[in-house]
Order: sequence, then structure tokens, then C-alpha cells
Amino acid sequence: MQKLKLSTLLLSLLSALLLPHYVLAAGSPANAEPLEDVPPPPKIMDGEPLDEPQITIRKKGTETIEEYRIHGELYMMKVTPAHGVPYYLHKEDQDGGWVNTGPVQPLSIPKWVIFRF
Repeated sequence: MQKLKLSTLLLSLLSALLLPHYVLAAGSPANAEPLEDVPPPPKIMDGEPLDEPQITIRKKGTETIEEYRIHGELYMMKVTPAHGVPYYLHKEDQDGGWVNTGPVQPLSIPKWVIFRF
């Protein structure tokens, strides 16, 4: 068993040493073309709002509520009670109601739009 492990290790080491030499000796194919220049990432204009959520933290009694908004629209809340496990409330869709993703999650029903008239 020990000889098998040693021979496997030696074979792996030998192949690791010879592979780069083989690749360099093979060269590049005759029809190889250089890649196009990659354009730089778009620049962020001064004053342009980023799509990062605005987080508002407020206290309601002994609970702490963190409200997450993008473009002024409230889409998620994290409720942290004084004693207990924090839970999240989020909207199913833009016009839907709030869904609790806490310890006891409700049944989530898919609402796909198949046809729109």
C-alpha cells in the first residue's frame, strides 16, 4: 500500500514538471489571433445614485426595526425583538403583501404571469 502511494506521488510530480515543458514546446496554433481589448468598466457619474439600499433604523417599544429601501420604495424590514430571534418581512412582489421569513414561515404560493391582456 505504501509503495502504491509513493509511486502515485512520483508520477504526479513527474507529470507536473513535464507538462509546462510540453505546452511551451507545442507552441500556439497557426490560426490563433490575439484577443480584443476589453473595454473598461463604466464610470459612475458624480451625483448618480447607486443601487444600494437605504437603511433606516428605528425603535418601536422594545423592538428594533430596520427598513430597507431602494429608490424610496420599502421592500424589506428586519425586526429584532428585545428577547427572541430576529425575523424579516419582505414583499412577495411589488403590489403584494408582507411575508414573514422568521422561525415559522408561511406557505409561499408561486404567482407567475402567464398571459396579460
